[in-house]
Amino acid sequence: MPSFKFETDCGPTVCGIDEVGRGPLAGPVVASAVIIRPDAMNDPILDAINDSKKLSAKKRAFLCKALPKITFSAIGMASVEEIDRLNIYQATFVAMQRAYNNLCQLYQQPIQHALIDGNKAPVLPCQTHTIVKGDSKSFSIASASIIAKEYRDNLMVKLAETHQHYGWERNAGYGTREHLEMLRKHGATRHHRKTFKPVHEVISSTY
Repeated sequence: MPSFKFETDCGPTVCGIDEVGRGPLAGPVVASAVIIRPDAMNDPILDAINDSKKLSAKKRAFLCKALPKITFSAIGMASVEEIDRLNIYQATFVAMQRAYNNLCQLYQQPIQHALIDGNKAPVLPCQTHTIVKGDSKSFSIASASIIAKEYRDNLMVKLAETHQHYGWERNAGYGTREHLEMLRKHGATRHHRKTFKPVHEVISSTY
C-alpha cells in the first residue's frame, strides 16, 4: 500500500507525477501531477488510494470525484503527432513536464520536489526523485496515476463516439484483438500512432 514515506523524506511541497498511455495504439499519452494537501494526510479517503491498475473502474471514478477535496492536481498531455515525432519515451516526458507546469500555475507556490513513477525523470526546475513502482508506494504518485487514467479513459470514450469501429470505450486504444481486427478492416484514423508497428503495418499495406 502507498504511504507518505517519500513525501516526508523530501520535505515540504512535494508532488507526485505519473503517466498513463504509453502502450496504446491510439490516443495521447496523459500525465498527472498531484500534491496532497498537508491538512489532508489523515483523511480516510486515502485508505482507498492504490495503484490505478489495481482499482476497478467504479472505484477510480469515485476517487476522482473525492480527490479534488484533498489534493491540488493538474493534467498534461502529449499528442499523437508528438508521439510519432519524438517517440513515446520522450513524449511521456513532455506530458509530465506539462502536468508539472500546469500544477505550478494552479498551486502558485514553488514546488521543491517531484516524485516520478519509474526509473527515469523528465527535466524539471526542481529536485526529482524516481521511484520504481511508485504508484504502489507513494500516495502522491498513486493519486496521480488514478487521475491520469480516469482522464485518459474518459477521453477515449469520447473519441469512440466519432470513431465507433475500434472499441476505444472498452480498450482505451490498447491493441486488443478487437482493436487490431477493426484496424485491419477499417484502417487507421488520425488518432492512431503511425509509428507503432501494428498501425504502421496497416498504413504500409494500403500503399
